[in-house]
Amino acid sequence: MTLRELDFYFNSFLKKEEFSADPSRNGIQIENSAPDEKQITKVAFAVDAILDTVNAAAQNGAQVLFVHHGLFWGGCETITGVHYKRIAAFVKNDIALCAYHIPLDANREVGNNYGLAMRLGLLDKQDFASWRGMVLGCKGRLPVPMTLDELQKAAFGLNKVSAVLPFGKNKIETVGIASGGSGEDHVMAAREGLDAFITGEVGHEDFNPIKEEGLNVIAGGHYQTETIGVQLVMKKLMEEKGIEGIYLDFPSGL
Repeated sequence: MTLRELDFYFNSFLKKEEFSADPSRNGIQIENSAPDEKQITKVAFAVDAILDTVNAAAQNGAQVLFVHHGLFWGGCETITGVHYKRIAAFVKNDIALCAYHIPLDANREVGNNYGLAMRLGLLDKQDFASWRGMVLGCKGRLPVPMTLDELQKAAFGLNKVSAVLPFGKNKIETVGIASGGSGEDHVMAAREGLDAFITGEVGHEDFNPIKEEGLNVIAGGHYQTETIGVQLVMKKLMEEKGIEGIYLDFPSGL
């Protein structure tokens, strides 16, 4: 499978054309030296396109790096400073970069939000929350009521989270999920009468409104909530196409 064939495969289910309001340049952001000829045998997966991940991809023999946060976000950007160093590492190692931002948040099969919903076993799953008119989150009902502590462990195990705001019911039945920097969607969760909201990060300006809404919130960390989709895409690629995948974990703790 060549790079172009690989990206056609990714887009067959991520469907970047349905997310035209996403400023990320979804799809191939950096080609390899022969995108129509060179056979791809190993793909690295990571949350971010950074020096750590491109260098690790090279060290592990991957020809492509697939990420959630790419290097290009709509506007023209000079290739200087850190941006130059990152691009130079891709070119030097002849590694291609594929990035899928909102399409990977929103996808019902391999997305960050539906992926976390599946981890929690949510029933009656429905779309929830939007950004720039694009629906990206998920909501549903827990199979059994949980305490906030139980919900946190079910979602993130023993991993550290950014914040837990215990301002709602003691027993949680309904949950809304919007990964990454979607903390403002606590407003939608409260409006829809959900018992808890899981997101990546919340700011100081969110704290008192959440308290006054009487809502339980878990901020799992921007990075941690967006590790889900890339790993599900990797699993799908390996199972369906037999191409080797490797997950590169470089957490920010944020």
